[in-house]
Formats: sequence, structure tokens, C-alpha cells
Amino acid sequence: MTGADTARSLENLKLERDAIALYEALAAIEKDERRANAFRAIAGDERRHAEIWAGKLRELGVEVPPPSPPRLRVRLIIFLARLFGTHAVSDLVQALEGEDEAMYQEQASPEFEAIAADERQHAEIWKQLARSGAGVPGGGRLPLAGLAPASAAELRAAHPSVESPELGQPEPWHRTGRSGTLRAVIFGVSDGLVSNTSLVMGVAGAAAGDPRFILLAGIAGLLAGAFSMAAGEYISMQSQRELFEQQIVLEREELLVMPEEEEAELAAVYRAKGFTPDEARAIAHRLFADPQAALDTLVREELGLDPDELGNPWRAALGSFLAFGAGAVVPVVPFVFGGGTAVFVASIGLSLLAMFVVGVGVSLLTGRSALFSGVRQVAIGIAAATVTYAVGRAIGVSVS
Repeated sequence: MTGADTARSLENLKLERDAIALYEALAAIEKDERRANAFRAIAGDERRHAEIWAGKLRELGVEVPPPSPPRLRVRLIIFLARLFGTHAVSDLVQALEGEDEAMYQEQASPEFEAIAADERQHAEIWKQLARSGAGVPGGGRLPLAGLAPASAAELRAAHPSVESPELGQPEPWHRTGRSGTLRAVIFGVSDGLVSNTSLVMGVAGAAAGDPRFILLAGIAGLLAGAFSMAAGEYISMQSQRELFEQQIVLEREELLVMPEEEEAELAAVYRAKGFTPDEARAIAHRLFADPQAALDTLVREELGLDPDELGNPWRAALGSFLAFGAGAVVPVVPFVFGGGTAVFVASIGLSLLAMFVVGVGVSLLTGRSALFSGVRQVAIGIAAATVTYAVGRAIGVSVS
């Protein structure tokens, strides 16, 4: 048991030290002092957790190892945060928190349960930050959303009503629907890379002797695919935005026509969150003193929408165009310099390398091993390219 306890304590210590490095980096990157202080406070929690495992190791008579560089997944998240800001990595960090909490829940003991509770609260803090500092029900503010750092334990003591997600409800780290910008970029690049590599290999199999056809087909595939992706994304996002806007308009009309009923509905929402009937009615009545605040709260609580994040269809279309194009251009580039076996091999090699990198990017979303995800992406690309090359070869021979 001692060996198992030692291995588990070392693993947990590594996870907590990685979390410290992550949140300290996010705090240094973040320009908004409110968010930066929240990250510093979470880093303080993670330091306390790390000390628990260091103490366990000392009790077992094991020397505490010095801190090591964070694992690849954490370093990639920090890198992306430096490029795109902390908002862009919100889903990735929350997924990491969810995995840590799940791991601690499997290690049953009072200490593990306390740390798991902190991890759940960190996810709640991220959710509060995503609401741009919105106050908690009842008019207060979460301590970690203020300018003074606090621990997750202090947060739970001050606001027990936001202890953790209710049983049966999806946890915050599983909600990736509206803010998956990174997800869309990675899969857009993957789509362009695999589809255009397959197209280029198919044409190369049919017309290996004339690189001009291969280059033409590659460029045509890039433009056709990129415009198709952009058009599809624009229509999808615009339709979704129009639907959400219509729902908000209907909610505004209901607020004007039957404010008493809407106030009662909002009170019911807060009763479902655990407030007493009197508290729920008081909160709803206070919010309805400001019609705009009432509408904003109803939209968020009843419809589950954020009026400030309905999505920009033009930005989504441009993002899809660029992401697909970035992947699709990879197998085409070598053929700009001519044809022959060397160019063909260069195209394959460059494409496979890019597929591996995309696979590593996918591992940020899935939590799987970067090596596994990279190799899986390469295998999929090889299979697609091999089939299209064989078909192109057969067609080319038949035509000739």
C-alpha cells in the first residue's frame, strides 16, 4: 500500500503543481484585474493542495521532488492564452478542472473530498467570470470576482447556495456549445487538411506526370472547400442568431404585457436554486425594479442565453474560411515548385506532419494523450489519402 500511496501522492502533487503554473500564467497574461485576481486566488488553492501531497510524501518518508515543467497539455493552454487571451482557453481550463475533480472523487477520503469540492468551485468561478462579473442571486458578488483574492473555501462559506452544480445537472466543464472557438478552428484545419490531401493524392494518382493538374486541383479544392465552409458557417450562425434574437424579443414583449407573471417565473427559478419562497420573491422583485436588468436576467435564467454572446456570423464565416484554407494549403505548397517524386513525397510528408500537429491540438479538447491523438489523426489521413490515390490511379490507367 505504501508504494501505491507514494505513486498516487506523486501524481497528485504533479497535477497540483501544473495547476499552479497554469493559473499563475493566466494571472500574468490577464489584463482585467478582476479576472487576474480570481486566477491568483485559485492558484493559492492549488498551492494549498500541493502542500497536502508534499506532506503526505514526507509522512511516507519520501523526499519531495523539486517542481518540474508543466505537462504538454498545460503548456499548450498557456501558449494559446498568450496568443488569444484567457477567454479563448476557458473551455480547455474548465475541462481540466473537471478531470481533476473526477480523479479526486475516485480517491475516497475526507481530504480528497475537500479538494474535489475546491475543484468544483473553481469551475463555478469560471462560470461566474464568463458572466462578466454578474452578481450572485440576492445582490451580492462572488468574492473571487472582486478585487481581493479569496479562497474557494471562503467562497463557499460566503455563498453556500453556489456550492456546486446540482445533482443531475450537466457540470460547467461539459458545456462547450457556444464558446468553442478553438474547437472550430482545430476541426476546420483538420477538415481542410484531410480533404485536400485526399484530393491532391487522388489527382496525383491519375495525373502524376503533369503537376499542373495536381496544383490546379489542389487550389480549386482549397477555394471550393473554404467558400463552402464559410457559407455554411454563415448561414448556420445567422440562423441561430435570428432564432435567439426572436426569443429575446418575445421575452421582452412578455415582460411588457405580463410583468407580474414573469416576476413570478423568475422567483420560481430562484426557488429551484434553493432559495426560500420569501427570498426568491425578494430577489425577483428587486431585479424587476430595473426593466433592462430584469430582461437580461430572464434571458439568462429562463432561456439559457447570453445576450452579449449571440455570435457574429461574418466573423464565424471568415474563421471557417481561414481555418479550412490553412489546412488545405499544406499539401498544395510543394507542387508550386514543380512535380516529380521528390515533390510528391514532400507533399505527403508535410501533410502527415501537419496532421500530427492537428491531432495534438485535438488532444487539448479531448484530454487524451497527445501522442495517441496525433497518431490517430495521421492514420485517418493516410487511410483517406491511400483510398483516393488508388481510385485516382485506377481511373488514370483506365483513361490512358
